Amino acid sequence: MAWIDEVRARAQARLEQARKGGSGAPPFPGDVVADGATPVVMVDASPRDEDGLPRPVRVAGAWAWRILLFFAVGWVLLRIIAHLDVVIIPVIVAVLLAAMFQPVAAWLRTRGMGRSLSSALVLIAALIVVFGGLGLIVNTFVAQIGTLSTQVGDGVREVQDWLARGPLHISQQQINDYIDQAQRSITENRGALTSGALTTATTVGEVGTGFFLTLFTLFFFLRDGDQIWRFLCRLLPRGARVPTARAGHYSWHTLVSYVHATVLVAFVDAIGIGIGLFALGVPLALPLAALVFLGAFIPVVGATVSGAVAVLVALVTVGPVKALILLGVVIAVQQLEGHVLQPIIMGRAVALHPLAVILAIAAGVVLAGIVGGLIAVPLLAVLNTAVRYLVHHPDGEPTPDRQPPGTEPPTEDSTPDDPKPGPDTPPPAHTSLA
Repeated sequence: MAWIDEVRARAQARLEQARKGGSGAPPFPGDVVADGATPVVMVDASPRDEDGLPRPVRVAGAWAWRILLFFAVGWVLLRIIAHLDVVIIPVIVAVLLAAMFQPVAAWLRTRGMGRSLSSALVLIAALIVVFGGLGLIVNTFVAQIGTLSTQVGDGVREVQDWLARGPLHISQQQINDYIDQAQRSITENRGALTSGALTTATTVGEVGTGFFLTLFTLFFFLRDGDQIWRFLCRLLPRGARVPTARAGHYSWHTLVSYVHATVLVAFVDAIGIGIGLFALGVPLALPLAALVFLGAFIPVVGATVSGAVAVLVALVTVGPVKALILLGVVIAVQQLEGHVLQPIIMGRAVALHPLAVILAIAAGVVLAGIVGGLIAVPLLAVLNTAVRYLVHHPDGEPTPDRQPPGTEPPTEDSTPDDPKPGPDTPPPAHTSLA
């Protein structure tokens, strides 16, 4: 371009004048010259390349293709996970269970028990508790199924009468039409239901495979979890080993705290709603309380959905009055969880904004169904701890208070960077990766 050539010529002339001591070179048109001063060339300082694109446009373009590459890699990873879900899901479940039982196994090892024996005892005790609870729930369901069928029939007729005589004023003919329409829909989709039943047989096989793979993986996580983590960290470049190992150390403690707090909150939810179910005489009170316990592992959403199922069962078995009472019990328990248990118990484990929790659960359910909703929040908690630690401690030094970062929300007067630890602060044992 002509103006670039002109600027280049002026710059070369100024350099030549500087070499000669600043004398003998006349100023160019457009130069600003002060009395007794060296002429100054006014040059357009806006950075442009040969194509005439300004720097912000070029920076935005560079970021754009990197962001697209990031999403492409994420999409490929999701596709790989989708094809390996039979392996990946049991491993994830084993990690969560290891976070729950690892303190018990560590306590047994401090009492002189070997790694293999302590891990085996914890695993056997967990199996006894799980299968004992399942057996009790199944026996309760089988014993009450006859009474439940009669009560459901009576409850459905009572609901129909209320719809016909209540404020909605729905006629009996409209109710019958809706019932007939539902029956026709089931009949028309009989083929899809049959194929779904055949698919269920395959799913049962996958569940069995996943169950044994979870047990096998859990045993070795309890026995050799720290050694497995050290091996993985040694695969990284030398400069990244200690920071990654320390971030994993703090993230593991966050996961352990989160799982224990979730179990405690779920237990309180199940006890509170279960007492209401037993007091109101709702059938299948024990299985419904167990459903509430399992649902509470999905924060915010799970306990609400399982509580709604309990209210629906109460509606069709013991009538709308007791169902409304149970609804009040569910709401009271939810308020206790949201305003007391979550801030006190869960807040000490991990500090996540409620919006982040809801969005994480929604994304997890969309990507991986119920399992995605189950692991979304603990995964977010672990990432929150790891990222906060690596941002403030990129060299891998421990935090001064020895606590995982991100377990409490920052205060207004807190500084973004933690003070450096003293020389007498020992690192965790499993971070010696040299």
